[in-house]
Amino acid sequence: MARQERAVRTRNALIESAAELFDRDGFETASLSTISARAGVSNGALHFHFASKAALAGAVCEAAAQRLGRITGGGGEQADGALQILIDASHALLRGFSHDVVLRAGFDLGDSPESTGAGEDLHRRWQGWVEAVFAQADREGTLAGDVSAQDAALAVVAAVAGFEALGGQDPQWLSPATLTRFWGLLLPRLAEKSVLDRLVASGTASRAG
Repeated sequence: MARQERAVRTRNALIESAAELFDRDGFETASLSTISARAGVSNGALHFHFASKAALAGAVCEAAAQRLGRITGGGGEQADGALQILIDASHALLRGFSHDVVLRAGFDLGDSPESTGAGEDLHRRWQGWVEAVFAQADREGTLAGDVSAQDAALAVVAAVAGFEALGGQDPQWLSPATLTRFWGLLLPRLAEKSVLDRLVASGTASRAG
């Protein structure tokens, strides 16, 4: 059991190290020797767990996909309703982009032509989830009658992608205040008037805190 625990710790350390270097230097530039050194393990240990840099990138993407799954795990049928679920998830995602290098690297790897095939395209996965949540809001009757779920999803997905990209240069773009201002501007156009006052643009986590 102790050996298995060490193996898990080593694998996780390599994934974290790889994510940090992929995020900082890019997939093409990051070397396996630098990744193993940063993780504090030998090159042999790295190759025991991962046959190639692409396999390691795939593991980073898989770990990031799991974290995205936790963010989007709440379905649109919870008590707060689909729109609030989406608001909360968008805040959690931007917090992840700001503080979680594995999540950030996993999203970047899906966009990198050098790492094509390394793992799931997390932007596409996020887009599919947003589209499904807006479709649920439409079924609930909480989406404004003259707004299509598809158009609403397009606006939110594009905005979050923009915050992610700009946040790489200026962390203020990933701040809760920035996203709250975005939702404050968008919700009066998206939400059916009878539910607008119940929606928390800053996310329900901020209300609880």
